[in-house]
Amino acid sequence: MIQSYYFKYPSEVVALFLIGTGGRLRVLPSILKMVKNNFPRFIESMDDNLKNEFLKTDPEVIFNDFKICDGFDTLDKTALINIPCLILVGKEDIMTPVKYSEFFHKKIRNSELVIIENAGHLAMIEQPKKLNEAIENYINNYF
Repeated sequence: MIQSYYFKYPSEVVALFLIGTGGRLRVLPSILKMVKNNFPRFIESMDDNLKNEFLKTDPEVIFNDFKICDGFDTLDKTALINIPCLILVGKEDIMTPVKYSEFFHKKIRNSELVIIENAGHLAMIEQPKKLNEAIENYINNYF
């Protein structure tokens, strides 16, 4: 997680792009259980675009990723971020809702918030052109 890296090595990071994330990333126990014990059911719960992406990854890797997310918590440090920060979130993101990104935007002084329409948690897959355009605009305007 880039936030953890930033807090460990702040002098090595000149800007952050926080995409579909939060300061705390709890995963529903039912999702963890489904990924671990019934991966096909987990896959069936997704739309076709996401199914294809998740099927490219070993279920154990996905489970471990979700476990790491579930233990992640940097809420108490968020206001310490003092570098330029672009915060991107899909408007329909239910895993890391817009309110998480709004929290970042309020706490991080030098931040810009972009909410991507017609996208959920994986905006980089669901709306890659919009996400890349937001990143390019930020880089061109800020650096």
